[in-house]
Amino acid sequence: MAKKQFKTESKKLLDMMINSIYTHKEIFLRELISNASDAIDKLYFRSLTDPSVTLSKGDYEIRIIVDEAARTLEIRDNGCGMTKEELESNLGTIARSGSFDFKNEGGPKENADKIDIIGQFGVGFYSAFMVSDRIAVTSRAYGSDEAYRWQSEGVDGYSVEKAEKDGFGTSVVLKLRPDTDDERYSEFLDEYRIKGLVKKYSDYIRYPIRMEVTKSRRREGSPDDKPEYEEYKEDETLNRMIPIWKREKSEVTDEEYNNFYKEKFRDYDDPVRVIRQKTEGVSDYIALLFIPARAPYGYYGRDFEKGLQLYSSGVLIMDKCKELLPDYFSFVKGLVDSSDLSLNISREMLQHDRQLKMIAKALEKKISDELIKMQENDRDKYKEFFREFGTQIKYGVYSDFGAHKDVLKDLMIFRTSMGNEMTTLKEYVSRMKDGQTKIYFAVGDSREQAELLPQVEAVTAKGFEVLYLTEEVDEFALMMLNNYEGKEFLNVSSDELDIASDEEKESLKAENEAAKEMLDFMKEAIGDDISGVRFTNSLKDHPACLSSEGALSSTMERTLGKMPGQENAGIRAEKVLEINSAHPIAGKIRELYDSDKEKLKKYAKILYANARLISGLTITNPSEIGELVTSLMVGD
Repeated sequence: MAKKQFKTESKKLLDMMINSIYTHKEIFLRELISNASDAIDKLYFRSLTDPSVTLSKGDYEIRIIVDEAARTLEIRDNGCGMTKEELESNLGTIARSGSFDFKNEGGPKENADKIDIIGQFGVGFYSAFMVSDRIAVTSRAYGSDEAYRWQSEGVDGYSVEKAEKDGFGTSVVLKLRPDTDDERYSEFLDEYRIKGLVKKYSDYIRYPIRMEVTKSRRREGSPDDKPEYEEYKEDETLNRMIPIWKREKSEVTDEEYNNFYKEKFRDYDDPVRVIRQKTEGVSDYIALLFIPARAPYGYYGRDFEKGLQLYSSGVLIMDKCKELLPDYFSFVKGLVDSSDLSLNISREMLQHDRQLKMIAKALEKKISDELIKMQENDRDKYKEFFREFGTQIKYGVYSDFGAHKDVLKDLMIFRTSMGNEMTTLKEYVSRMKDGQTKIYFAVGDSREQAELLPQVEAVTAKGFEVLYLTEEVDEFALMMLNNYEGKEFLNVSSDELDIASDEEKESLKAENEAAKEMLDFMKEAIGDDISGVRFTNSLKDHPACLSSEGALSSTMERTLGKMPGQENAGIRAEKVLEINSAHPIAGKIRELYDSDKEKLKKYAKILYANARLISGLTITNPSEIGELVTSLMVGD
């Protein structure tokens, strides 16, 4: 029979689709199984209003048949089948979808809201040409005595002719391409590979997908000491059909959720939180999300790939859809199943899908709400979660110029000077003293180091609580927040620290004015590392400390200096050496200024080095400081 030609635009679309739209060749099996499921759906829905269709739902199946010798792979269904005209229309015109027409025009109107047809885009069938050089589709419509075969070898055209077929339904037979150095098409004849692909993409198709598989058993009568085995063929159902997320919530146990998570996402630990969301209306979808107990290997590395599995009516579209998760929730694992998303769609098109953006926004709020619930109702579990993923939350506050800070600010928890428990910003503010206008924090590599800062002792002595920031991102996150409920954040090492009474301030101002020449002399001795030296009355028992002028603190300087490309950028905080006016060291330096200015220079440098160490900074001239200490010890 003479070949019929695809239209010119259809040829171009077919060529583009085969070579461009689909990234992985393996998805052809997903497409053909989905089409088979559609065909069964159509007949099943027809049975709801047509008494001549006597099949029950349990009578339907999709069958996969492999013939290694002939290099053919067949996908067969007992669905509605197609007439000659439908073969011409659905397969002869690329991008025409019979499923779409059925749902929007030919389906049973009274059940239209229940129709969930997968393949509505109309190009998925042709993905089979990625792995085969010839496709034969033999179909017999339900209730008809005639069968027809559509056959094509690709863009050159197709033919439709009468054929023989037992029973209704459709059979798609692929003649696989020969193997090459770059491509091994024979893998799609391997039963284990096929089983894996069905499990990956089509595990939740609602009809059984069956295949004849080879198994082994002990031969009857074989001796116990040398047992013999024989191979035999057996039908095996490859898919589970009912996804856990489509079962009623009350019917699924915690153990089932945990086992599903560990199997699906290859984790050894149970998740700390299971989040399930079902939304109907503007956007219909079901989400099943998991908060892992541990950060996966390489989570904070550049190569970590975020994303949720994306399903369309139980069929996997994408293994990691990154558009569904913001970076600060990249630790979340799970899936989204939406009947609103087209199955046969490319990754590039998905990135701009309006429906995805709506789902992503709703998921962001749901995840945030569930984390707050865990924080309020199970603080120990939340602390474990935050230990693993808190850094990511804080980076989210700081990133994108603080665009997400309102979503994340209440998720952060910190160590504090008030006991061993971690606190939220909301809890800190609720405990603030009357008249307190600042949220005080101290920065260190550990709680212990931050706690030893001289300024912390002074602030806590006044009865104020201090947050301990121990990660490099912490201070940046708080500075990006700027304030919480109108209370500004203040580093206790800032020169803006103001906890003295008015009388103490006036006394200190007079003391600094009187000692201006001496303090300038000490600043000159230390050099350009500091912007000034002054007395303070806020140190209690410590001799000296460093404070920072301006927004950039010493710890922020250190962090920025470690960033790639910034090692020699000259980013510096304006540091001030503050000397405790009530400490014996104050009297000693006054005495030396009058009697031995050279020795005062040594004292100044040693005090500065000591203050740097207490602040967690390194000493740039350790040899010089060592010699100065030695010379003072021997009385030089």
